[in-house]
Amino acid sequence: MMHRTALALSTCFLLATTSGAVAQQPLCTERSEVVNQLSSQYSEAPVAMGIANNGGVVEILSSQSGTSWTIILTMPNGVTCMIAAGENWESLPHLSKVDPPA
Repeated sequence: MMHRTALALSTCFLLATTSGAVAQQPLCTERSEVVNQLSSQYSEAPVAMGIANNGGVVEILSSQSGTSWTIILTMPNGVTCMIAAGENWESLPHLSKVDPPA
């Protein structure tokens, strides 16, 4: 499964050199291309979404078994960027509040 993570990270990010340091910039393209690739390669589909403060739509995609997941951000202009990817997604029940430990 580490191969999947390495592949996702190499697909997600371009390396840019800035004053001797290496910075990562997300790879961005049309949403349909990103979703189609994640669906065909990893059987991922959207499982959660929300509106970010910057007006973008944040989506979490996961395989049905939860073995892989990806977070994408789609901006109002339609450009989608892959933000993060990983393994072992687990959905939690929705809590109305979190009680402090006793």
